[in-house]
Amino acid sequence: EVQLQASGGGLVQPGGSLRLSCTASGFTFSGYPMSWIRQTLGKGPEWVSGIDSGGDAISYSDSVTGRFTISRDNAINTLYLQMNNLKPEDTAVYYCTQGVGHWSQRTLVTVSS
Repeated sequence: EVQLQASGGGLVQPGGSLRLSCTASGFTFSGYPMSWIRQTLGKGPEWVSGIDSGGDAISYSDSVTGRFTISRDNAINTLYLQMNNLKPEDTAVYYCTQGVGHWSQRTLVTVSS
């Protein structure tokens, strides 16, 4: 059974940083691309960033390019999202995903002064 456990959300002031983690189990983590998706109240899901299985091909949405960094450690089955220079509009629940059918539980990021 695929399991994804996201963590690391919290309250941070504008300009601050957070690092999200996603621990995976139940599948061969190193064989799959992974993504981060976020959702704000009243809006649909927004793709944030993706990384290929080996960590070589990475992409970001325009809204986070230059501020967020996705990475993975296949040795410990963990995906990361380093978020710097956070803005109030980054406030959302964040999910890590494997494919279209497997999502983690939510981790809430609140950016507010």
